[in-house]
Amino acid sequence: MTTANPTASPALASHAPAQKLHELAKTIRSKNAGVNKITFDIIFREAAQYERVKRSRVLNRESMAALFGVPVARIKRLGNTVIVENRPGVAGVLGADYVAKSPRDGSVLLLTSSTFLTAAATQARSPYDPLTAFAPVALVADGPLLLAVSSTLAASKSIRTAAELIAAARAKPGAITYGSAGVGSLGQLATELLCDASRVQMMHVPYKGAANALIDLAAGQIDVMMSNYSSIATQIKSGKVKPLAVTSATPNPAFPELPTLAASVPGYGIEIWVGVLAPAGTPAALVQRLNREIAEIAASPEVRVVLEPDGSRPLAVTSAEFGARMKHDLAQWKRIAADRKIIAE
Repeated sequence: MTTANPTASPALASHAPAQKLHELAKTIRSKNAGVNKITFDIIFREAAQYERVKRSRVLNRESMAALFGVPVARIKRLGNTVIVENRPGVAGVLGADYVAKSPRDGSVLLLTSSTFLTAAATQARSPYDPLTAFAPVALVADGPLLLAVSSTLAASKSIRTAAELIAAARAKPGAITYGSAGVGSLGQLATELLCDASRVQMMHVPYKGAANALIDLAAGQIDVMMSNYSSIATQIKSGKVKPLAVTSATPNPAFPELPTLAASVPGYGIEIWVGVLAPAGTPAALVQRLNREIAEIAASPEVRVVLEPDGSRPLAVTSAEFGARMKHDLAQWKRIAADRKIIAE
């Protein structure tokens, strides 16, 4: 059985309890002030292979990979030390392509999110097919986005509900603007799906990252945005942004005061998910074992503390069920991208 090497990756080799992670987070944040708050496209690697990696970073506590890696490294029956490596670039495509071409022995896995599929649905070319180049391993968790408006719009148009927002958008097609992290982002596609389902038009204002869009939302420069709670919490607490609904098909206990968007737009339901993929051809027995272990990790206190603020829930579904969800989501995003002529830059 492999033991952890404390010099390889201090953030992951540490056996610090969950309460100490906050201090670790502050240290990492201070050194990476410009990084995005949420980073999902992560590669797990065995410590034996780690010497060939020139650079590895765990971004911050809010990164699912940072906290997900801690309990993974502590489950010794996996037989390997687990290293978290961030490989950003081209909406996560570079890291995913690396995993797709990696050995089919479970030594390299991809921790990714719904954006894995929105990127595939909107990019003109991709080095892999997201459904055939990977073996679905485990669906870790899912949770809603929040539909929010600027307080400026809420006050000027007397918008307090999603139904009132839709009515205002229908009254003046294209007059209401919405922001997103960029062309082809989950926020854009989820909002366009709303426009499609409710038969309204809103003008898209793409940004280079969600942080800049949220700044303008709070300032009233744009009107609407869909975001996970962690990213938008500061603006909501300041009173500059008003949440109207959750995008999940059913009410979320983390946001008891918010109705579902489906209450105003029947059939609407979007949740951002986090999942683990392996290269296609990974043995089924290994995939099943990883599925069981990851489900246990997802339910651990270390992961729950990250999931709960966003209203996310740990999941325990089979790899086949995860694959079916991926197939459904990709078809949905491809339809919206084609209908709305969305092509990522």
